[in-house]
Amino acid sequence: MSRQPNIILIMTDQQRYDSIAALGASYMHTPNLDRLAGEGVSFSQCHCTAAVCVPSRTSFFTMEYPHTVRSFENPSPWPGCWVEDLQAAGYHTVNVGKMHTVPMDGKFGFDQRFIVENKDRPLWLHLPHGAMLDEWDKFLLNSGVRKPSRAGYMADFPEWEWGLGAFEWPLEEQYHPDVFVGTMAEWFIDKRESASPLFLQVGFPGPHPPYDPPARFLKLYEYADIPVPQVTDEELAGQPPHHALQRQVMIDQNYDAVRWTERPSAEQLLRMRRHYAANVTLIDEQVGRILAALERKGYLEDAIVVFMSDHGDCLGDHGHIQKWVLYDCITRVPAIVWAPGRLPAGVEVGGLVQHMDLGPMLFELAGLPVRQHSGAQSALPVARGEQPGRDAVFCELRASTNVRQLTMVRTHEWKLVHYLDHPEWGELYDLAGDPGELRNLWHDAAHQETKQALLDALLNWHIRQPLGLEKVVR
Repeated sequence: MSRQPNIILIMTDQQRYDSIAALGASYMHTPNLDRLAGEGVSFSQCHCTAAVCVPSRTSFFTMEYPHTVRSFENPSPWPGCWVEDLQAAGYHTVNVGKMHTVPMDGKFGFDQRFIVENKDRPLWLHLPHGAMLDEWDKFLLNSGVRKPSRAGYMADFPEWEWGLGAFEWPLEEQYHPDVFVGTMAEWFIDKRESASPLFLQVGFPGPHPPYDPPARFLKLYEYADIPVPQVTDEELAGQPPHHALQRQVMIDQNYDAVRWTERPSAEQLLRMRRHYAANVTLIDEQVGRILAALERKGYLEDAIVVFMSDHGDCLGDHGHIQKWVLYDCITRVPAIVWAPGRLPAGVEVGGLVQHMDLGPMLFELAGLPVRQHSGAQSALPVARGEQPGRDAVFCELRASTNVRQLTMVRTHEWKLVHYLDHPEWGELYDLAGDPGELRNLWHDAAHQETKQALLDALLNWHIRQPLGLEKVVR
């Protein structure tokens, strides 16, 4: 293994941890992801650093926390990307699908980019030339097919409001964006002729809403025992006012073809979750196509394969849809690293890691120097059982309400969420006794000492982290 290994990074958008059979979701159909987990290392406590797409991805690809690189919202420009370091090391660097870079057509160290971005709306790039057609747009246009959009769903599906963003895909499967990304990745792998080591990033737009699987994937979940959240008045009453404000935003807006409601029925939630699960299974099938193509071409003989997501989705948990809150269903993401001969097989590690910790791990596994950074800590010692993981993980969120910033600190036992400009608001959860984060203890007199200790840890992190001194003081 003296030659640099091929690196395959497969990323989804908005995928929960509990959406893969091998990671505990027994009702899921994910044979290809199960294979990766069974032959690799899976991290059961990997948490993203931001609860929205661009800041999370910027953080991952810079090895820095979002506030360090001033990435707080989806239009935030990227300051750089460690793919540039792989390019400099001699890798042929290729992006197929979604990266969500800003600007979206920037190079960022890629020799080739085949960009596919958001599913249901025009691709606005925040560039002088304005909108751009991505590869999927071009494919649909050249095929004479109208791109499914939120306006189209509203016009063609009378039940769109009741459906909570769940629609059966209205076109042939080949036109689905996740299928198209799988097809394009397979085409690239089969046609590639290069002696250089390969870095291939494959980005799927799903299972981000709209939840839009083709019919045959929905049939797999027709009778599946999918858990449905039961949100109580007691839980809602214990949430900070931001939560009610955020729910109202999602009720008032048609965001990604999702119209939320204050109290969705069990039937609505089950239907939405079936569509979400079917989207994940569709992606799993595409992962299988990509792995098969890599195997045909010999790229897996010496390779590292990573599967991960940028953040999760509430899917009705805690009375919310999508993100913009900091529960585990948002911050905890699937993270699987497959590297035969470099990592053990079929191992699940429970140490706390940040998703950006996979970056330096990849470079170390490939025998390459790691770029200077102040945020990430390599997950490699955790994967090999040499270290227990971080004392705590952190996540940041620029809110879409009247709250400027939410910041989370999470240990194995406790979680605290701080609300900037609102010291009277906050969240505190005893994860040992309340793993579902249903009872907010922020105002509980019996836990004020714990609350203060976590606030001190959060302040200590803000002070020390930009200097590369991050350590939670107990």
